[in-house]
Amino acid sequence: MKRHLSASLAAALPAVLAVLPQAALAHPGHGAAIGAEAGFLHPLMGVDHVLAMVAVGLLAALRGGRALWALPLSFLALMSAGAGLGMAGIALPYAETGIALSIVVFGLAAMVGLRAPVALLAALVGVFAVFHGYAHGAEMPETASGLSFGFGFLAATALLHAAGIGLGMAGARLGATRAAPVLGAGVAMAGLALLVLPA
Repeated sequence: MKRHLSASLAAALPAVLAVLPQAALAHPGHGAAIGAEAGFLHPLMGVDHVLAMVAVGLLAALRGGRALWALPLSFLALMSAGAGLGMAGIALPYAETGIALSIVVFGLAAMVGLRAPVALLAALVGVFAVFHGYAHGAEMPETASGLSFGFGFLAATALLHAAGIGLGMAGARLGATRAAPVLGAGVAMAGLALLVLPA
């Protein structure tokens, strides 16, 4: 069972990597989108955001205990701060690089089963969350309400964190000890692809 699950995860990685160059940093326009629905959909429109946010949940599940709420809350809080920078038009250099690098770092941390103190892990995910939030805020449609749009993308982000936590816990319950390293390696490879391949 353990080998079968790890092999299945590994087999899925090439398919994920194949779609990255086209979809990852696209962040398509939103036209006249308004409200919480547009905000909810925004994090789901880029594979880079999805991978990073699921990876945060996976890290939280691997660390367990207080990390289950501390890592997602740190990400949500500092992502909100980053969104404020973006909406205010304040420049944040290398934001896209920071987003791609977050995927590499989160993936490697999951791959090696990083057992750092919860406060350090929360700070790590929080720093990178600023870049993700900045992208959301800077790309918010002019027609969107800041408050409802923000609520939507926070809700979507929390659900993606929950999905990552669920993956981590499911792997542990199934006794698939290699599942998290395989998933982490795939996430890290995806992040490297974003760093080196043209958008």
